[in-house]
Amino acid sequence: MKEERAAYFTDEYEKIHGRYGCKAWMCGRVTMEEHFTFGHQLDLNHDNIPTIPRTDYVANQDVKSYVIAVDPTGKLGWTENSIAPWNEDRLEDHIIEVLTEQVSDAYLAHLKKIGISYIFGGKERLNFTVVVEKLKKLFSIDELMLEGGGFINGSLLNEGLIDELSLILVPIADGASNSVTLFETSSYLTKQHPVNFFLKEVEKLDDGGLWLKYVAKRD
Repeated sequence: MKEERAAYFTDEYEKIHGRYGCKAWMCGRVTMEEHFTFGHQLDLNHDNIPTIPRTDYVANQDVKSYVIAVDPTGKLGWTENSIAPWNEDRLEDHIIEVLTEQVSDAYLAHLKKIGISYIFGGKERLNFTVVVEKLKKLFSIDELMLEGGGFINGSLLNEGLIDELSLILVPIADGASNSVTLFETSSYLTKQHPVNFFLKEVEKLDDGGLWLKYVAKRD
């Protein structure tokens, strides 16, 4: 019964994803690894790799949709340049890696070889304001669906980059003590500002679920 309910709400999540109609969505490395690369490790040859400039690389602009993978040091084991072969629930979204300059030359060479675009969001830490500006400039992405874990959600919230909050309330309790909250804060974030959200719409789902939509309001 628990598995059936969870499967239903997973399906509803995917339907809601489609209803937004965004041509780009973003997740962090942990989420990508869990659902798309499944822990695959790349066997990269680090010998005789020439130094690759830390400049943004656009592999393909002629695509309809994108998935943005936040992967600061380059650990995701991609073998294709879209997620279509990895997951049946999403379209053939072209992969854009978001990196810091700490990434290895071997990983950059691998991304270029298989045709994955990448952008740099900082030298050692990511600045998401820079990231979204580059996504707009290089790929004409002016609306982004964030589907990350707590830390990436918290980072974008802290930079004032979240305009709307979409929540699916699922009537299944999980008492695990290590469950990550919706918005987590990183230790290096020194200026954290509370953000007020106001209810925009409520939609009742089957099996006791709710879809809640909020808009952010900033002073």
